[in-house]
Amino acid sequence: MQKEQIERINELYRKAKGTGLTEEERREQAKLRQEYIAAIRSNLRGQLNNISIKNPDGSITDLSKKYGNKGIH
Repeated sequence: MQKEQIERINELYRKAKGTGLTEEERREQAKLRQEYIAAIRSNLRGQLNNISIKNPDGSITDLSKKYGNKGIH
């Protein structure tokens, strides 16, 4: 997500708290929020796919192989 998009989300938030949003601005805000959440989920999934856990028996469980094909819903 681009810095400009995050700034626009914040701008719309401040305007919503102040004077209120038009219907078009509400739709834009909802769309930007969805994109932001999708970006966060994607980043989190990427981080989790790079985690390996060492089990008490010494074996290594690679989370990307165990859970990597499952999406976040």
